[in-house]
Amino acid sequence: MPDNRPQPPPPSSPVPSPDPSDPAPLLLCGARLTDGRTVDVRLGGGRIEAVGTAGSLTVDGTRTGGTRVDLAGHLLLPAPVEPHAHSDTALSAASDGPVSYDTHDVRSRATEAALLQLGHGTTALRAHVRVDDMTGLGALTAVLQAGRSLRGLTELTTVAMPRVLTGVAGADGIAMLRDAMKMGASVVGGCPDVDPDPTGYVEAVLEVAAEHGCPVDLHTDTADPARVARLAAMAGGLRPGVTLSPCGGLGRLPTETAARTADQLAAAGVTVVCLPQGGCGGLDRRGTGTAPVRLLRAAGVRVAAGSGSLRDVSNPVGRGDPLEAAYLLASRHGLSPEDAYEAVSTSARAALGLPEVRVEAGFPAELLAVRGDRLPAALSLAYSRIVVHRGRVVARTSAVREYCGSSTTPTDPAADPAIDPATDLPRQGRAGIT
Repeated sequence: MPDNRPQPPPPSSPVPSPDPSDPAPLLLCGARLTDGRTVDVRLGGGRIEAVGTAGSLTVDGTRTGGTRVDLAGHLLLPAPVEPHAHSDTALSAASDGPVSYDTHDVRSRATEAALLQLGHGTTALRAHVRVDDMTGLGALTAVLQAGRSLRGLTELTTVAMPRVLTGVAGADGIAMLRDAMKMGASVVGGCPDVDPDPTGYVEAVLEVAAEHGCPVDLHTDTADPARVARLAAMAGGLRPGVTLSPCGGLGRLPTETAARTADQLAAAGVTVVCLPQGGCGGLDRRGTGTAPVRLLRAAGVRVAAGSGSLRDVSNPVGRGDPLEAAYLLASRHGLSPEDAYEAVSTSARAALGLPEVRVEAGFPAELLAVRGDRLPAALSLAYSRIVVHRGRVVARTSAVREYCGSSTTPTDPAADPAIDPATDLPRQGRAGIT
């Protein structure tokens, strides 16, 4: 497996520049699509300009100039996004003592975590950030700074997550939440389960969201059907929408009760983000389980999948890899590979209010190339990846697998491109930029 720390681009790759307004034309050559076609894809102005049969397109209408990326042996997909990150605590599991909320430390961790997830293919992420009496607004300030520094590489939006919003202590929490929205948080969040008055908490969140015309994204276990029913009734029709996660409690309810609750969520237009890779710190507990994704989908609920904790105390081995989330949905929760990948791409983008991406002309150039010829193989062994954001290659991860050669090599290494002539060892090749 490749090193999962962010790496600088290889010498053959163009070095990303901050927030380009007009990226140069780019031609992706010989990519495989999920329908089996092998195509060239031309990008320009941050969008897909054309898709044609392999060898039929040029970079800018000429046979020379421009940048070409050889994607032979790669499957080209809409890029995934991360609908549920905790950037303020990411990569803190190895620290001694309590998590540092020093602004410099949080910004450094948030930036490194976003780059790590970018290397996995994530070109946009939504970060839940605590705003409470312990952290104040410092963690939010740091994550907002990280988001600004990452412009042009990935899109980082923030969810302000207060702790208590009811009673005497709640007045300070509501004031801090309003300040967080004025600072630049784009979503109102939080965890009603930890407030003494969960219904009052939701009422306060919805009120602030209505004031600012922004979405709501709440942490809840959804283990109490009556509470979920009240939440769905309160949230129904709210625009631009309500998201709940991780909702693992639904999986512990009797099937009939869970199905009835799923119907209520569907009727209210609520999106559920499940966390198949593990829990998160938002509920102050681990091992809450994964939401029953097939039951929710059958009821008509939009289901997206996120990563949750990325190597913090809630999940010290969290990877932040959307393809692993899709792999788990397929291998453990019974979704088809196509539906599993949709949960981390199309559905996740919709949950974040982002435009749909297809590998078709006119759609945003937010793409992920993964070594493999079919989606099941890509989810199983997604080692080598090339990430495109706003029409530019912004990250590459390459993996080469070699095997020890036998004493009788049946193939002439010089005649077989799968054999490294310097070592006589089989290898997995790399596609490159020319």
